[in-house]
Amino acid sequence: MASTLTVSNHNRDVAGLKYVYPVFSRRAGGLSIGINFNPNNACNWRCIYCQVPDLKLGAAPEMDFELLEQELRYFLDDVLNGDFYERFHVDETKRVIKDIAISGNGEPTSLKDFDKAVALVGKIATEFGILPQSHFVLITNGSLIHQAKVQEGLRKLKAYGGEVWFKLDSATEAGRRLMNNAGQSSKASEENLILSASLCPTKLQTCLLDYDNRGLVIEEKQAYLALLKRLKGVVNLEGIMLYTIARPSLQPEAGLLKKLSAQTLNAFAGEIRRLGYEVSVSG
Repeated sequence: MASTLTVSNHNRDVAGLKYVYPVFSRRAGGLSIGINFNPNNACNWRCIYCQVPDLKLGAAPEMDFELLEQELRYFLDDVLNGDFYERFHVDETKRVIKDIAISGNGEPTSLKDFDKAVALVGKIATEFGILPQSHFVLITNGSLIHQAKVQEGLRKLKAYGGEVWFKLDSATEAGRRLMNNAGQSSKASEENLILSASLCPTKLQTCLLDYDNRGLVIEEKQAYLALLKRLKGVVNLEGIMLYTIARPSLQPEAGLLKKLSAQTLNAFAGEIRRLGYEVSVSG
């Protein structure tokens, strides 16, 4: 029996495929078709809220493009023409594909042939009539956008009407080390964000959480707001998505993590809106 799709169930294996999986996404607001370029559970960061099991440091493996095409065509046909929604107990009011999201169990832009993979997904989704009606999203930590192959991939993403969701959980060096175990500096991340927005429509996605009962740390808030002030007039961001944890972390820090309240998230969103940005909040 197929499981019920919920915002708390992001099992990449739920459809029994290597590269393609369904998700009921909080931020997308409905069915999101995920494309997993990292089935080896490898990433160049280790975010403390990550729910990927057996996460390891590394890059995406070689892509089997023939299998990716077979799986995506099969899955889209199942959703559009089969009994997918019935098998996964999707409410009739939610039976619409909100987006196709390149995401998964690691950093997708670490794929050697990233640009080729983006183009293939875009081509197939367009043939099935999913694009341009639905969104085409790349969810990335942005750390590799300075690479030529990634930039070419963003150009292809834009050509299919896509957008980048650029992870920025902290604007301080200490916060990035704590939240993401990221070696890349805040300055380099800011430069990559500006580059991303110049190549493809880009939104910020920011995970806010309570670490060790510290709540939303004032220094982190101030640094984040200061960054947004610096970016104003320099880069055109399509929006900012604030969210907190919804699923248990599988990292060693899991016991120290708690959700932030909707009141805290909404208050911070209000401060950001006063700077002139569009903000969405997912509790």
